[in-house]
Amino acid sequence: MSNRSLLVVAVAAVALSAAACQKQPEVAPVPAVNTDSINAANERARLEAERIARERAEADRIARERAEADRIARDKAEAEARARAAMAAARAAFATAIYFDLDKSELTSEARAALDAKLPLLRANPNVRIRVAGHADDRGSDEYNVALSQRRAAAAKRYLVDQGIPADRIDVAGFGEERPAMQGSGEDVWSKNRRDEFEIIVGGETLRLP
Repeated sequence: MSNRSLLVVAVAAVALSAAACQKQPEVAPVPAVNTDSINAANERARLEAERIARERAEADRIARERAEADRIARDKAEAEARARAAMAAARAAFATAIYFDLDKSELTSEARAALDAKLPLLRANPNVRIRVAGHADDRGSDEYNVALSQRRAAAAKRYLVDQGIPADRIDVAGFGEERPAMQGSGEDVWSKNRRDEFEIIVGGETLRLP
């Protein structure tokens, strides 16, 4: 073999040796998917969402219950206030005095209207007993004024009895001029003293509304 051929063979051997020694490129590994971790994370998220939903639902329930309790309390307070107002009005109507003309014991139309306003309370409370107290102004003798005031009280009682209130529930008294509603003289004063006054003497603590 010639020298040139030997040289070619040697060069080829060196090239093959260099190629064999050259490192192959490394391939990056594909990361493995951890399905257990993903499933655990999803489960935690689901449980957290359920917890938040339960807390919101509980908060909504509590808010509704409080609102309902507030409404009930408000309605109760309003009903009690209306009942108190109605009772105060009924008591005021019952306590309203009636008035008479000079030297008269006959009921005026205004007096009959005032007596009519007392009837609902009396009918709604059959256990109630009342007293009608007649009064007179200071003109005339004591004896005359006492008799006149008694007639005035009796006139009111008679009217109430005619409207169905039992007579034994109504006491009468005449005080003449002894207990004036106003002091002094003159028609403005005397007209206020010619009157009947009304008082509940039994059953006033347990009144029912008409």
